[in-house]
Amino acid sequence: MSVATIQSDRLGANPFVVEGPIVSGSGIPGPNFALGAIAGGDRESEWVYCQLVLASQTTLQPGQWFQWTRDYVASLLTTAAAVVGQRCGVFSGAAQPPTLTGGPVGAITLAAGTYYIWLQRNGQAPSQVATATAALVVAETTTTAGQASAPASATATTKAIANVNFAAANQTFTATTVNGSNLLTGLAGLSAGSGPFIGAAVSGTGIAGGTTISGITYSPNGVVQSITLSANATANGTGITITATGVLEATLMRPFLSKVN
Repeated sequence: MSVATIQSDRLGANPFVVEGPIVSGSGIPGPNFALGAIAGGDRESEWVYCQLVLASQTTLQPGQWFQWTRDYVASLLTTAAAVVGQRCGVFSGAAQPPTLTGGPVGAITLAAGTYYIWLQRNGQAPSQVATATAALVVAETTTTAGQASAPASATATTKAIANVNFAAANQTFTATTVNGSNLLTGLAGLSAGSGPFIGAAVSGTGIAGGTTISGITYSPNGVVQSITLSANATANGTGITITATGVLEATLMRPFLSKVN
């Protein structure tokens, strides 16, 4: 048996695009890799090539949890649909073909159809988390598609996710805000690899309630230059402490669904 690795010197899953929709007879090749193919990157990262069949329009967000079968057919992870023994991982973002600037772009909305995607199973990755407590070593499914939970102790009837832990319950960094602008600049105390991540909820002086991160701009060498918010800031500020929650840095070690709690 031969083993092949696709290496990338760009940030995370940056070169990976969602392929499809695949329509029979359209002339669009699909899949472009063998199902179950593995791609490797920095920070011990590994991605698995899977098929995704969507019955309706769906938006994929960085950090969403998926499970996949032995035939590498993936589906969004929920407690009700989770199958003990199946492997799981996260969608770490879709991208357009690599450019000199940019980085992992975030959400991508897909129409119903058949697609092929790369799902991360190893290394540092974003993870959508509903509840995060000081334990950060208990991982389990939730009723929300694609969202995990990290409670202090296991919740009855959920499915346990083995081989994953989380860096912290939230992340703080400092930034400059401008009244009426949705850009955070003058960033300090963060790194591209450990977040914050697209989709995270943010709070701080001059940040409206319910604001989330909708975009992140990187330099060619992977330094975070600015963060785009879903709402404009309501005040000017320098060195403002920003707290991000809901999408945490996770360390994946080829996780799988281990049992019913």
